[in-house]
Amino acid sequence: MAKKLQITNNIRRFRFFANEMTQKQLAEKIGASRQTIVAIEAGKYSPSLELAFRIADAFGVEIGEVFDYKIIEKEK
Repeated sequence: MAKKLQITNNIRRFRFFANEMTQKQLAEKIGASRQTIVAIEAGKYSPSLELAFRIADAFGVEIGEVFDYKIIEKEK
């Protein structure tokens, strides 16, 4: 069986608790585009490790509080 990694995130929740920070504000704070934030939040794009750390740092939390993963077993 093949394994697939599914990455999830809590960016929307952290933005809400950061005075409803917009995607644009977060993007500017970490040096990324708003479209990148949209794609990451939607689970359509996995950020680089560096970008993931910058996102966590923007909220003042550990990376594991923003991102999580699980391994999904897939049949070939």
